[in-house]
Amino acid sequence: MKVGMVQMNSQPDKAGNLAEAERLIRSLALSDRPDLIVLPEYFASIGGDRDFIHANGETFPEGEAYQLISRLSRQFGVTIHCGSLVERSGNRFFNTSLVFGPDGGEIARYRKMHLFDIDAPGGTSYRESDTISRGADIVTFKVGDITVGCAICYDIRFPELFRALRDRGADVIVLPAAFTLMTGKDHWEVLARARAIETQTYFVAVGQTLSHDDGKFWCWGHSMIVDPWGHVVAQCSDGVGTASATLDFDLVGSVRAKVPVASHHVLQPMG
Repeated sequence: MKVGMVQMNSQPDKAGNLAEAERLIRSLALSDRPDLIVLPEYFASIGGDRDFIHANGETFPEGEAYQLISRLSRQFGVTIHCGSLVERSGNRFFNTSLVFGPDGGEIARYRKMHLFDIDAPGGTSYRESDTISRGADIVTFKVGDITVGCAICYDIRFPELFRALRDRGADVIVLPAAFTLMTGKDHWEVLARARAIETQTYFVAVGQTLSHDDGKFWCWGHSMIVDPWGHVVAQCSDGVGTASATLDFDLVGSVRAKVPVASHHVLQPMG
């Protein structure tokens, strides 16, 4: 199974972001022919105030981003994980990952559980919960015979979610992100490698990069694929671009046989 990552520098310009996503997906699909393509968090639009974010939200399946990714999945016969976009559902809005199978049909929908409400180093505050409602469901999907788990950005700091995904059979976990520069430079790789090691899965972490919304904030980028032993096997350079890796599931089995942590848990998940 080959996985391709699309690292973007999305802006408040939704039409421009969708055109750039299409360009990068086309290039990656034709050059590397992956089985799964992953976009970053908020790929269709990032930045702006609460009203702007809500105005750019989509109802599914009518939304233009939804229709674009569905069409590209079908056109190239590839599973595409849209990273995330703003979903409008009644009077509520969610930070939602959509996954489309090779026939263009929706095969998974994950609403971000852990909302980014922090005061970052450097004095910048983020309050995602002012704009976005919290999701509740643990979600996996299939690429062929392989089970893939879903998480988004700030979820990475909550290992109980990743244990739950592993317990549901995930051999790969995908985490689209818009990880801030100030936290990313110290925590991004450490956390991605830790989640891969503790779950003994391939961990696919795909980020936004560089400055956004007229320089109001910066993202770390450094999209990466980490193997179940914790080695980084593919990584994007600084800036917009793509990278791919072929996943070796014999390695997953070998690592789990040598260090069988899944059968050694003493503390069980809370019911």
